[in-house]
Amino acid sequence: MSKELKRKLALIFLPPVASLLIRVLYILNKKSFDIEKPSDNSPLIFAVWHGDLLMLPYLYFQYRKKPFAKVIISEHFDGQIISKTIKYFNLKTIRGSTRKGGAKALIEAIRAVKNGYDIGITPDGPKGPRHKANDGAAVIAQKADTKIVAVRIKPTKYWQFNSWDKFKVPKPFGEIKYYAKIIDVKNLELNKANALVEKSLGNGE
Repeated sequence: MSKELKRKLALIFLPPVASLLIRVLYILNKKSFDIEKPSDNSPLIFAVWHGDLLMLPYLYFQYRKKPFAKVIISEHFDGQIISKTIKYFNLKTIRGSTRKGGAKALIEAIRAVKNGYDIGITPDGPKGPRHKANDGAAVIAQKADTKIVAVRIKPTKYWQFNSWDKFKVPKPFGEIKYYAKIIDVKNLELNKANALVEKSLGNGE
């Protein structure tokens, strides 16, 4: 079987399976939410480390009963899988990253926020360094005049991949602990804004 055929099959079958897995794992775990919510309905930027993004949709649903968000996803093949998977949660995508299509993705994200969309972003994506925030979240927040929700997702039991991001998949019958803090980087220099994002997201452990 050729590589191209394998990829085509993966794009057909993996997204529905992955979306079902996310739903099942969420159901089979206890949940706790220690989250800060804004005082109004202004668009927000939801930031989470790349290795912890699997269960992010359910944090977002604590903020919006009706999803209205675009998630920045890389143009790599893995990004295509993720893009098709999150459509099952009624989330849209912006294709691009800091490594490829970066400027275009940032411009599209800023425009989306101004049109009322929330934005989902992994500050250390798509390829790291792990837990090192790139400029994306801070730049969008400053240019679009909005705030960042720094999200931490901590399953008590999980499988962890041997990948650059140490990707976590919650095991059944544990607890998924959600934490979210709203931060404002409006008047900060970019390096200080990134430092605040990193501090707020923590080390992911």
